[in-house]
Amino acid sequence: MDRIGLLAAAAFAAVLGLSVAAPVNAQTNALTKTLDAVKQRGSLICGVNGSIPGFSISDGAGHWAGFDVDYCRAIAVAIFGDATKVNFVATTATQRFPALQSGAVDVLVRNTTWTSDRDSMRGFLFTGVNYYDGQGFMVKTSLGAKSAKDLNDPTVCVESGTTSELNVATYFKASEKAYKLLVFDKRDLAVQAYLADRCNVYTTDMSGLHSVRVQQMRPRDHLILPEIISKEPLGPCVRRDDTQWFSIVRWVHFALLSAEELGVTRDNVEQMRGSTDVDVKLLLGSDGDFGQGLGLVNDFAAQIIKAVGNYGEIFERNVGSGSRLKIARGLNNLWNKGGLQYAPPVR
Repeated sequence: MDRIGLLAAAAFAAVLGLSVAAPVNAQTNALTKTLDAVKQRGSLICGVNGSIPGFSISDGAGHWAGFDVDYCRAIAVAIFGDATKVNFVATTATQRFPALQSGAVDVLVRNTTWTSDRDSMRGFLFTGVNYYDGQGFMVKTSLGAKSAKDLNDPTVCVESGTTSELNVATYFKASEKAYKLLVFDKRDLAVQAYLADRCNVYTTDMSGLHSVRVQQMRPRDHLILPEIISKEPLGPCVRRDDTQWFSIVRWVHFALLSAEELGVTRDNVEQMRGSTDVDVKLLLGSDGDFGQGLGLVNDFAAQIIKAVGNYGEIFERNVGSGSRLKIARGLNNLWNKGGLQYAPPVR
């Protein structure tokens, strides 16, 4: 990273209240690789949204909760064996990529859609899809609309810096319908405009619509329309300059999926360490060198599961049947249960 890049990283970090002691970039020497830098710092810095109940939200007193938050904690456990060794940084849609690129955060786990542009031209890598989503519309029930087909010349509120703007334009162009777009640089501003009737439609990923709806005093006054107008594969994102770090974050995700598939849970993981099942032994580190191959301790997956549970447990308590959102697993079910979630074997 050149001097200008260092200054930019320091400036951005200052805005977020962080320090950038060791920039992480392919042009620096091996001592500043991400894993080494995180260990030297003593904590993971994880970029999250910070304002989506069920995915990432803070109570203002430093207590974080959500699906994405648990993924950040899982990565911290893989590195330190301690789920508390993570600092959460709330970033807007426009801030998130500069934060990652500058080194102000080590990883983005922030409802970010995997696209070709982001995965190539911008110098980032997505480590997998931890939540299959799609964009939708929410309206007030008083509007009388039951379907997106009922929307006539709507005014649509949307957050800038997201894939949502283009998706809306594509949808209404294909439908040959007129519409107006109100764009806001922050999600909360777009929601406030919708609630104040500055627009009669709010659009974002379906998961985000569910989160906004449950926050309202009368959720039944708001209807999420059935149409899904896009593919939004969401997942952790890292810089392209560090293949080891990419592999670590990717296999944390795969370990969570494998644990669910193999029936390894937060409650039984210690008992399962003694399993004679070859796949369980390899996953939990009682056989093979799964962790060592990534630069981690061999039983990192067992430690993760003990701290946060497997993928299904994380899903259910944060956004599924055990949560306020009560989102059906759908595409996020395991492959052998009709979903798309699938982990390569630990071998």
